[in-house]
Amino acid sequence: MSMVEKKGASVWLTHIGLILGIAVMCFPIWFAFVASTVTQQDIIRPPLPLMPGPHLIENYKRALLEGVNAPVWKMLVNSTIMALGITIGKISISIISAYAIVYFRFPFRMVFFWLIFLTLMLPVEVRIVPTYEIAAGLGLLNSHAGLIFPLIASATATFLFRQLFMTIPDELVEAARIDGAGPMRFFRDILLPLSRTNIAALFVILFIYGWNQYLWPLLVTTDPEMNTIVMGIKQMFPSGDDWADWPVIMATAILAMLPPAAVVLFMQRLFIKGLVESEK
Repeated sequence: MSMVEKKGASVWLTHIGLILGIAVMCFPIWFAFVASTVTQQDIIRPPLPLMPGPHLIENYKRALLEGVNAPVWKMLVNSTIMALGITIGKISISIISAYAIVYFRFPFRMVFFWLIFLTLMLPVEVRIVPTYEIAAGLGLLNSHAGLIFPLIASATATFLFRQLFMTIPDELVEAARIDGAGPMRFFRDILLPLSRTNIAALFVILFIYGWNQYLWPLLVTTDPEMNTIVMGIKQMFPSGDDWADWPVIMATAILAMLPPAAVVLFMQRLFIKGLVESEK
């Protein structure tokens, strides 16, 4: 009986700890949401209320349609295009590269793989100057292509797909060959379905990576119409004695969290499955 009671007590303590942890993590988000529903005077005159105010629609409408430097809806569109472009580009290039490295025999294929893998040691910050020079030379500044193309190569995704493909039994490859499946049909009908959970997990990770990019968009765009949401939030903050429209800034911050949160919630089941399955 005592063991059962101890087990019950430990479960309750665990749940209480988790609830407290969630509360601590979510309080800043709630604080930002409350600040996005009140007036400027309510924010600058302490204490800030802990319950939402009556100006939610007004503040969010002002943020979406007017913003501070540019309408927030345009920045959300730019960030969505950039994040989706980077995500789809990285997954597409990586899965094709891994397929070629694992299933095709060509000279120096492992050399090429390790060259790809070594690029993990060269993050964007290290190669920022030559990358910018190439983008400028190709006329990619202030364009969605300039935001996307320099960031679509991914050594990590290539490595993960390679490891997955190497776990596929040779008997399955032989059976597909006997059935008359060519390279593209084998890739389309067998490898892509088997890679679904990997693709889902990488989609979530890479979408958030693309959404949170700041340094590269800051360099490659000078037109406020091409600002991403992360750039826009940073530019909204005042410098020196400038006046800040805090309700609009907080509304923008809340809006910036919604697309990544929606992607995580929508793909949560496949994302977790892709991370915990033993063969991954």
